[in-house]
Amino acid sequence: MILPYFTLAAKSPTRQRAFRSLVVTHLFLVGGGAGIALSWGSAFLFANTLLILAVVEGAILLGWRLTQLPKSQALEFLLVSQARPASIFLGEALVGLARFALITLAGLPILIGCVLEGVLLPDDLAPLMLIPFLWGAATGLGLATWAYEPPAVRRWGERVIGFLILLYLVVGVLAAEHLPLWLAGLPDWARTGFLDAFRALHDYNPFGAVRVLMEQGPAWAAYRIAFVAWLGFALCLVFLLRAAGRLKEHFHEEHYRPVTLDAKRKRPPIPDEPLVWWAVRRVSKYSGRINLWLAGGFALLYGAFLVFEASWPAWMGRQVFLTFERMGGVPVVTTALVLLAAVPAAFQYGVWDANAQDRSRRLELLLLTELDGRSYWQASLHAAWQRGRGYFGVALFLWLAAWIGGRAALPQIIVSICAGVVLWSLYFAIGFWAFSRGSQGGGLGILLTVGLPILAILCAASHLPWATALTPPGSVYFPLAHAVGWGWVAGPCLAGALALALTRFALNTCDDSLRRWYSLHRS
Repeated sequence: MILPYFTLAAKSPTRQRAFRSLVVTHLFLVGGGAGIALSWGSAFLFANTLLILAVVEGAILLGWRLTQLPKSQALEFLLVSQARPASIFLGEALVGLARFALITLAGLPILIGCVLEGVLLPDDLAPLMLIPFLWGAATGLGLATWAYEPPAVRRWGERVIGFLILLYLVVGVLAAEHLPLWLAGLPDWARTGFLDAFRALHDYNPFGAVRVLMEQGPAWAAYRIAFVAWLGFALCLVFLLRAAGRLKEHFHEEHYRPVTLDAKRKRPPIPDEPLVWWAVRRVSKYSGRINLWLAGGFALLYGAFLVFEASWPAWMGRQVFLTFERMGGVPVVTTALVLLAAVPAAFQYGVWDANAQDRSRRLELLLLTELDGRSYWQASLHAAWQRGRGYFGVALFLWLAAWIGGRAALPQIIVSICAGVVLWSLYFAIGFWAFSRGSQGGGLGILLTVGLPILAILCAASHLPWATALTPPGSVYFPLAHAVGWGWVAGPCLAGALALALTRFALNTCDDSLRRWYSLHRS
């Protein structure tokens, strides 16, 4: 029963093109990370790049596909057949896992090259292939499981995770190295247990295990690597079983659950632009508040440290903030936040459908209306900004804190903010152009949000500041990290001109391109 899912995935032209684009993107990003490791003589950043890349790819290959699966009403024919719902989910998940494994293995020759160059040890290969794969798979399956849960479970889950984030910010950031002093009033058994639990959470996670692997070698990290690998495998198994058991119920909730409102509230009216309303409502269902809470909470504490560093209390932690200062400080953190804000713009969450069949059905209706390219552009713009504006607001707070704290002059802040706006606009223009052509945005989104930052880091490692400033992420970073110069404005000006030209072209050709795509893919 599982074999037909692999056969269908192998014969699907759309999935073949998406797979090839992801392989090429993966090789480019892994190669860029290897170049950084060779330039700096350190594999720590390379190992973290592999982990982050695996998490993003797992979310796209597994999470996106599996969360969109119950939205297709074509699934109803399988659910009323002899096929069991769990086997349907298992077939789709195994196909995604197999494709993810092939993409991960595609980077093995580059890792072998790093071993030959002396950047990695031969014993590093297995952990650097296994850990990213397991935790990328756990991310994708976890996203599907979270989406399949009933709304009440998701609400309570958000509350629990919000409490854990608050606990982490207090214990791991504010207390930090002074945590034993904060716990001095507790009994010995409670203090020791709390400290051991906190150290375990800090060390026995994929990033902590890889850090020990790179710093102390495979022999010292063997126990941590084994624990993290088994934990990732166990999470994959739990998520797989839970989501498989919830597929049918989630399908019924998605299509047959009555949409009701609290009697005390009125249903908000649909505005004059229904496509905008639909796109915003679509991306608001899973708004990603948890990640925003974590980023916003840390930025609030970091901004306070920037402003009040001279009078920072001795009983509050400083080590976490100093670590971020050594990693690049405000320029790096604000650039990362702007990139997070641009992720929805690059991937076009608001207008994409799970597969060509669903897009064809939607376009079959939309193309009969008077909607034009500008209507699609407005819907995509509102949806992308709805998902990304929170991160940009957090970046604005840090920019303001850096100016008040004397970390950067006002002209530097203004140019960096303008570069951030241009970066978001350029990523949106590229993402919308891809949507108008009917192309899948996965590989392109990874290239923009992961590949270009790696390119900027490579340029900085090669001591090419002018090239760093020309890349969109480098144009946000460069004004805050270097002295005043005309090199600030070259990158934003070029990116802004490209964004305007691409937007104009996409608007003019959007309707014709969508109709051409529909005529090629309609069944």
